[in-house]
Amino acid sequence: MSARQLLSLSRVLPKRPRLDSFDYLGNHRYFLTFCTLDRHRAFVTDGPVDLVRAQIRTASCESDFVITAYVFMPDHLHLLVKGISDSADLRGFASLAKQRSGFTYSRESGRRLWQPSYYDHVLRPEEPSLFFVYYMFQNPVREGMVKHWADYPYLGSEAMSVDELSAALKEAGADAWAE
Repeated sequence: MSARQLLSLSRVLPKRPRLDSFDYLGNHRYFLTFCTLDRHRAFVTDGPVDLVRAQIRTASCESDFVITAYVFMPDHLHLLVKGISDSADLRGFASLAKQRSGFTYSRESGRRLWQPSYYDHVLRPEEPSLFFVYYMFQNPVREGMVKHWADYPYLGSEAMSVDELSAALKEAGADAWAE
């Protein structure tokens, strides 16, 4: 199943199942997607993006996660995160990030932000983080919003600069990953 099909499924499923055999604790990497309620276009201007990004950044610090990359699309958010301690709890981080950002957004806009639950993919050791960064950064390009991902204003990383990510993607041969 493609990522696009999984994302469209998230519109109908009220609660995403988690892996029963995995505890979501520790030094693991995760690709996450949070969708806005009713897919409303919350992230089309700087204000809401900055407000939500600040809340998610705070939640990541408090939960022992680093945000490797993020992309705010108009009606959803992609995150690539990594636990940086044995006690890093993805479920706790996701809950805290959505709760805080949703509360702050609602206070500012008078509208609920997130649909229930979220999509997650636990990266296996052999799956390169940069592949997911590339997939995420190409999202606005695939949607016809920009010609090159570097021109999109609502993406980045809390771990390194966009220039550093760009250099790493180039060095990894990301052009060969194009769909």
